[in-house]
Amino acid sequence: MTSKVRFSKYQGAGNDFILVDNRELAFDRSNESLVAKLCDRRFGIGADGLMLLQSKENYDFEMIYYNADGREGSMCGNGGRCIVAFARDLGIITDKTVFLAVDGLHHASLKADLVNLQMIDVKDFHRDGNAYILQTGSPHYVEFVTNLKDKNVFHDGYTVRNNDTYGKDGINVNFIEPEGEGYFLRTFERGVEDETYACGTGATAAAMAVALQKDLEGDITIPIRVLGGQLYISFHKSGPHFTNVFLKGPAQFVFEGNY
Repeated sequence: MTSKVRFSKYQGAGNDFILVDNRELAFDRSNESLVAKLCDRRFGIGADGLMLLQSKENYDFEMIYYNADGREGSMCGNGGRCIVAFARDLGIITDKTVFLAVDGLHHASLKADLVNLQMIDVKDFHRDGNAYILQTGSPHYVEFVTNLKDKNVFHDGYTVRNNDTYGKDGINVNFIEPEGEGYFLRTFERGVEDETYACGTGATAAAMAVALQKDLEGDITIPIRVLGGQLYISFHKSGPHFTNVFLKGPAQFVFEGNY
């Protein structure tokens, strides 16, 4: 049992995370109940997820990501941006980095509180009715809607996430609507099992769905507003293939302490 956990709290566009420097391996990464307890908003610190920063040969660090339910999760884009800021604040990196996450190698650069994180290439997609299904490090369902501000995202997202198609493995459910020069996005996240203020892999998937729907080609940047702030997704699109994918947005230190 970990006796005392030194932690830092960061948020990226309202997606909030507990960060633990685990280079000494003092935190038992198999202790799922402790992770869930730390993420609990009433009985713990409170967060959408928890990350361990660990040493890894040939990389600046390794990112181990847990969902709020305590289980190790798939890639988290906003979490990735927050752990880059955390690594800078620890003095491990300065303005750029190469680190390892569950879905492979990631490059990132940072300037003040803006982190530009490279995401994985996406080679294909499929459709589920009107929705686009994309794997951007985590699986995403993206549906274009109207009057998104009044939508019951918890109810509608929960319904899709738990239906016969996705119930077993789960999926993140995104609803998107054009807004000004960009788009407005709301997301129901599996693992959190609720709507979150932002979802980085979701914003990435949503931007790709826009490019697919509008049949855009070449170098593209799409602004995506989420409940917690503004994100920018850029990529090169050639047919159904997306390369040089980057997720840019804020990553900010909130507080630190001991649990």
